[in-house]
Amino acid sequence: MLDHLLSPAAGRPLFGRQDGLSAGWAVAQQQVPYPLAVQIMEERAAAIAEGRAGELVWLLEHPPLYTAGVSAKAADLLEPGRFPVFESGRGGQYTYHGPGQRVIYLMLDLTARQRDVRAFVGALEAWVILALSAFNVEGAVRPGRVGVWVERKGPGWSREDKIAALGVKLRRWVSFHGVSLNVEPDLGHFSGIVPCGQARHGVTSLVDLGLPVTMAEVDSALMSSFKAVFGGARPEVSPY
Repeated sequence: MLDHLLSPAAGRPLFGRQDGLSAGWAVAQQQVPYPLAVQIMEERAAAIAEGRAGELVWLLEHPPLYTAGVSAKAADLLEPGRFPVFESGRGGQYTYHGPGQRVIYLMLDLTARQRDVRAFVGALEAWVILALSAFNVEGAVRPGRVGVWVERKGPGWSREDKIAALGVKLRRWVSFHGVSLNVEPDLGHFSGIVPCGQARHGVTSLVDLGLPVTMAEVDSALMSSFKAVFGGARPEVSPY
């Protein structure tokens, strides 16, 4: 699976910049309010498009909340009063963000990489799958279901649970929003929505899979796999 996803010519990153420049890499040390995160992303994306700033990969956590993507259906918000709900311009439907979940917002210049939205989404999925492999977790993609899934089996049963959600937006070929990877969130908080419109499937996390990994360990795996898929990353101060 990974060999198929990560097959760039001559060892180049799958979705690297044509000029070889590195993206900034910043980790927030406190929970970031969602409206502020959106404001920061939009300002940074505009600056990138205008050549006033470099790319940024921003890793953070949010307080508990739900967001509605552009394809969200009102009926999928099962408990509207449970947590704050924010309309989001990203692709996708309803999702949950909260402590213990690594949210990664990517402000990348696709003009300097590839002006191909489908290839970009595929690169994001490959990135997450490669990071999960560092913990011996076999992530997978499924036709018609955006995100990364884990197959779970037991005596007489099997199911597929989502471990990472994807939702991006492009403006002037600069991306923002991105990926959320479940490390150790309260999975019960997903019950207030139909996650990503997938009523027939569940959600899981690394800790739920029996892997007591830390957020720092996950960040390290994400950075290593980012280099393989997107190219170099350089430390940057978090904007919040």
